[in-house]
Amino acid sequence: MSKVYVLHENNEWTAHLLKRLEELNLPFEDWLIDSGKVDLASVPPEGVFYNRMSASSHTRGHRYAPELTNAILAWLEHHGRTVINGSRALQLEVSKVLQYLELEKYGIKTPKTIAAVGKEALLEAAKSFEGKPFITKHNRAGKGLGVQLFHTSAALERYVGGESFEEPVDGVTLIQEYIVSPESYITRCEFIGGKFFYAVQVDTSQGFELCPADACTVDDLFCAADGTESTPEKFRILDGFDHPIIKKYEEVLAANHIQIAGIEFIQDQEGTIYTYDINTNTNYNREAETKSGKYGMLQVAKFLGNTLTKSEGSLQN
Repeated sequence: MSKVYVLHENNEWTAHLLKRLEELNLPFEDWLIDSGKVDLASVPPEGVFYNRMSASSHTRGHRYAPELTNAILAWLEHHGRTVINGSRALQLEVSKVLQYLELEKYGIKTPKTIAAVGKEALLEAAKSFEGKPFITKHNRAGKGLGVQLFHTSAALERYVGGESFEEPVDGVTLIQEYIVSPESYITRCEFIGGKFFYAVQVDTSQGFELCPADACTVDDLFCAADGTESTPEKFRILDGFDHPIIKKYEEVLAANHIQIAGIEFIQDQEGTIYTYDINTNTNYNREAETKSGKYGMLQVAKFLGNTLTKSEGSLQN
């Protein structure tokens, strides 16, 4: 029997989706890819395969989970299986460089960014930001990995030469202009089935880690999804949000065969929008959704169910 296969490396981030699939009585299989193998001579089962591999998997001890997932997705696509967020989505998930270039291709403004490998190259890159604040971040990241704010290249030099410097898992550090927003928040647009679902406003007054997953803790600064009271309404779903940028985001997702994603942007003091992240392993905040009555994982489960039905219909024909 065909079923929905959920490919991932983090049980905590996937538990809510599996519960929704159970509620809808959909056949599914939980496919944990923290390690394992794939026999390229074998034939994969029929079904719908939803890739939820995360760029931050190495922070949970799953250093090569994305590489194994890439092999599995190639195997599935080779056999013509229905894959949600396939190999192209994974390429973008693990590389902000690719994300920015793809966004710019469709006329979506991104912050000025320089990719550097090696401490000398990093310090050299910082010179072009002299006089303006800038941030560093990891190319292969997630959860705000490696994000630090600097006002001078001298401050960066002290950080790079100190014990607290974080070496990126792929060796690529990004230096990016710091966008000054009149208010301390960013906006994250959620897309399911390639279409806009809702926008959530995220308070950024306490740091840069923006993961809204229920499994995150207050120790993660922005992951206040465990139900505890920290900053009031850290995540707030915007009622009736509408902006021309949504159409452009949908074009980018369609061109890259990405069906489920969260895309984040910030506005500067002049109202200019800068887009800086495409998250193809997006999560949702329970408290914010309860207040708004919109539920991301339920919508994802319905989308997967409808996709499974269509897939089974095509097999019968």
